[in-house]
Amino acid sequence: MKVKERISALREAMNNRSIDAYIIPSSDPHQSEYVAEHWKCREWISGFTGSAGTVVVTADKAGLWTDSRYFLQGEEELAGTGIDLYKMGMPGVPGIVDWLSAELKKGDTLGIDGANFSIAGVRHYENKFVDQGIDVNYAHDLFEKVWQNRPELPNGKAFLHPTEFAGKSRGEKIKDVRSGMGDADGHVLTTLDDIAWVFNLRGHDVECNPVAIAYAVIEKNDVYLYIDKSKMDTSTIAALQADGVRLREYKGIFNFLRILPKGYKILLERERVNIKIFDAIPEHCDVVYGRTVSTDLKAKKTAEEVAHIREAMLKDAVALTRLFMWLDKELETRKVTEIEVAEHLIECRRAQGDYYGESFNAIVGYKGNGAIVHYRPLPGKCAALEKDGMLLLDSGGQYFNGTTDITRTIALSTPTAAQKRHNTLVLKGHIALARQHFLKGTIGIQLDMLARHHIWNADLNYGHGTGHGVGYFLNVHEGPSGIGPNQQGRYMGEIKEGMFLSNEPGFYLTDEYGIRIENLVLAVPSGNNGFGDFLKFETLTLFPIDLSLVNKAMMTDEEVKWLNDYHQEVWDKVSPRLNDEEKAWMKKMCRQI
Repeated sequence: MKVKERISALREAMNNRSIDAYIIPSSDPHQSEYVAEHWKCREWISGFTGSAGTVVVTADKAGLWTDSRYFLQGEEELAGTGIDLYKMGMPGVPGIVDWLSAELKKGDTLGIDGANFSIAGVRHYENKFVDQGIDVNYAHDLFEKVWQNRPELPNGKAFLHPTEFAGKSRGEKIKDVRSGMGDADGHVLTTLDDIAWVFNLRGHDVECNPVAIAYAVIEKNDVYLYIDKSKMDTSTIAALQADGVRLREYKGIFNFLRILPKGYKILLERERVNIKIFDAIPEHCDVVYGRTVSTDLKAKKTAEEVAHIREAMLKDAVALTRLFMWLDKELETRKVTEIEVAEHLIECRRAQGDYYGESFNAIVGYKGNGAIVHYRPLPGKCAALEKDGMLLLDSGGQYFNGTTDITRTIALSTPTAAQKRHNTLVLKGHIALARQHFLKGTIGIQLDMLARHHIWNADLNYGHGTGHGVGYFLNVHEGPSGIGPNQQGRYMGEIKEGMFLSNEPGFYLTDEYGIRIENLVLAVPSGNNGFGDFLKFETLTLFPIDLSLVNKAMMTDEEVKWLNDYHQEVWDKVSPRLNDEEKAWMKKMCRQI
């Protein structure tokens, strides 16, 4: 079926259920950013493959709302589908609620699949439309019938994350969660990375995210993990049971909740638990709203985790050294496709050991493709690199001892003055954030301006956030904190000691090139001189920044010192792992300016 045929089939299903508008999000029952094939309903109905976006379909219109990372990709993938692209945040572009308010009338019904919407998400729509007399019906997953040959629920194998890498045992983590539950009798966990972290369990159910589809309930004396046992071998099952974990089938959580006794106090997160879970809880229970306890626990990396992350960074540095040296040699005699670069990088990382896979699909953007923020090369649909222009490579690895995410922009020929200027502006923003000390209690939107200062003074901008939290052998995007310009979501979370985040300002010139410089940083103590407790960032990523794209005349002495010191650190820590040829390459890349 083509997109137009799929939308027609959906409209027929809507009509059969007396639904006048239907919202299709990008999420799953666990409110995941990246989802298994079974829940890629928005991608199936629209053909849009970006990770973020929402489709809304009415009887005669259809639209997709997405953010600036996907404007160019959205225009390309939606062409000819009959789905209009709504660029979120742009002047004059209505939000979904405003658009629906104009399209729907009193007595109409807005349909959504409650399994894929959080409690807060459903209440948001109900509150917005109650005064207009528009009903919100979240009872139906219309794709059950519309999506022919829909992929089954994922059944990838789950496996234990050894304590030698995890640092803390699952018993210790469960105890820590209980300490944060207050007087609640039980705590519902639905987010897959939280469950993976608490139980030291990883899986293969979602591409690039080492998680297994599951729910969990932690009580004061009992622990329940709702996961299909067919995912696990006997040794994994035995290890979980030995720690007192009661294993139940995946959908068994609904039966557990329905029979909770009167007065049972249950803790859950409105923004992360889906409305179907909530509806299974009897009215005679006491629901307490609060953040999933493990969210803050896993965001603050332990000393053991940090030590392992440092090792993962060294592995990544060696892999990238070999990748770029290979690329240099290949381009001397032939063109190299973007997909070849992505595939060779996987092999370079795998050779380092303890490798699981990519932490996201590598963004290998040559020339104009680099301006597509979340571009992904595909076989038969990608550019061929030659010794001309610039390449943006944003990639990451999942190792058993850490998750990496790094972006480097390199010149494949002598860069223009404009390219050097734009790259240096980005670098100055990167350095400003890397060097900043900040008072405890600072949130991401307070730091974002540091990275944009020089770009903005040139009347330029980039549309994405400046930094996101990173998991530990988990999701490459992790809450609750980040660095960005929006007064919502993860940008409002306090940046605390031990948090692991990205520092990635950029600049993008449509159809010409993209620039992004990304390192991962750790929030560490800076000191207290009587004016409060301060933090700073320690840069953990270890790989040279392309000096051919740097205009030293635009930089201050402090910025030059930071860059030289960083390259000296890269050389000191990475070179012992390189052979003589690799050392010679690295020495040149880390030269002082």
